[in-house]
Amino acid sequence: MTVTTLPPGPSSGRRIVLGVTGSIAAYKALSVASRLTQAGAVVDVILTAAAAEIVRPLAFQALTHRPVITSLWDPTGPLGMDHIALAHAADVLVVAPATADVIARLALGLADDALTTTALATRAPLVIAPAMEPDMWSHPATQGHIATLLGRGATLVGPLDGRMASGKDGLGRLAEPDEIVDWIRAVLGRPGPLAARRVLVTAGPTFESLDPVRYLTNHSSGRMGYAVARAARDAGAAVTLVTGPVALAPPAAVSVVPVETAVEMRDAVLSRAADADAIIMTAAVADYRPAEVSPTKIKKGESDVVLTLTSNPDILREIDARMRDVPPERRPMRVGFAAETDDLVANAQVKLAAKGLDLVVANPVPATFGSTRGTVTFVTTEGVRELGERTKDAIAAEIVGWLEARLASHASRDGAS
Repeated sequence: MTVTTLPPGPSSGRRIVLGVTGSIAAYKALSVASRLTQAGAVVDVILTAAAAEIVRPLAFQALTHRPVITSLWDPTGPLGMDHIALAHAADVLVVAPATADVIARLALGLADDALTTTALATRAPLVIAPAMEPDMWSHPATQGHIATLLGRGATLVGPLDGRMASGKDGLGRLAEPDEIVDWIRAVLGRPGPLAARRVLVTAGPTFESLDPVRYLTNHSSGRMGYAVARAARDAGAAVTLVTGPVALAPPAAVSVVPVETAVEMRDAVLSRAADADAIIMTAAVADYRPAEVSPTKIKKGESDVVLTLTSNPDILREIDARMRDVPPERRPMRVGFAAETDDLVANAQVKLAAKGLDLVVANPVPATFGSTRGTVTFVTTEGVRELGERTKDAIAAEIVGWLEARLASHASRDGAS
C-alpha cells in the first residue's frame, strides 16, 4: 500500500487521540497514525489490552514520536498524574478499529480502561470506525449501541463489505486508512471559516455517447475538482460535488451527484445554483456532442465515418443569465477554469467578462490533465496573479482561501450597510 502525505489542513497542529482496540484490523491503525502525523497532527495513541496483543506500542511510538498509553495505572505514563488529561486536550477522539465490545462500552458510558475513561470525559467529537464479524455487526445489540452513539453526534466511518479474517464475506471490514483520515479532516474542519456556507463544485470530464459502446470525452482526471471539494469541506462548508465519471474515491462528508453528459451536469448544477454561496466549476465539460446517437454499435466499414456534432449547453453562461435578476448581494461567487493551449491570460480575461465570473483559474493544457500538480494563474477584474507550479491540493487551498476572503469581505460590507 502506498502511504501518501496529506497536505496541511484542519488536522495540522491539532491534538488527535487515536484509540485502537482488539481487532485483527488493528494493524491498519498504524497507517492512520502515520498519515495524521505526516499531516502535522499531534497523535496520542491509546491501546486497549487486547490491541496491545496484536500490535505492539513501540510501532505506534515510532510513527507518532509520542508515548503510547496502554494503562490507566502506569504512574510514569502520560495519564499518571491526570487520568483525564487527554480527554481535555483532544480536538477529536478516533476509535479505529472499534470492536463490538468497545462500541457497547462507549454507548453505555462505561469507564474501566484508559480509552473508555478518556471517551467519557472528553467533549471532543467522536469518530468510530467499526471492525468485527458480520454477524456481530448486524446483531440488534450492536446496531442499538451504534444508534445511541450516532444520536449523541458521533461520526461513523464504515464498515465495509468484504472478506473477513475468518474467511467469511460480509459487512464488517474496517474502512481503509485514507477514508478514516479523510473523515477526521472533515470533522475537524466543521467549525472553519466557511461554516454555514454552501459550495457547489463540478469535477471531471463528461461522456457524450456515439453508440451503446463508444463515447467522446477528454483527459480530465477530476483531481482538481475533488481537491477543491475537500478543501472547501475542510474549511467548514457544506459541499455538493457534481462529478463526471472518474476513478477517484468520493470525499468524505461531501454530497456527491454523479452525472455523465454535459446536459446532465447542466441540469444538476442549475437545480442547485440558487442555494449556493459559491459555485466552482472545475469540470472539463464537452463543448460538443454527437447530433445523433446510434441505437446500435457502429460497425467498422471500408469507408471513413463522418460525425456531425452539435453544441452542448454553456453552463456558466446559463448560470450568469439566471443571476442577472438576482440582487448582487444574493448572487453566489462564481469561479471558472480556463484550460488553454495558448494565450492563457488573454483567453481567461475574455471568459471572465463573458460569463460573469468572479475568478478564472487559468491552466495550460494538456500538461495538467491527469497530473497531481499544476501551474495556474488567477485572473480577476482586479488583476492577474501567477501561482506557479504546485500540487493540486495546494491550488485548491489557494482557491478556497480566495473564496473565504471574498465572502468575508462581502459579509462585512453587507453588515455595514
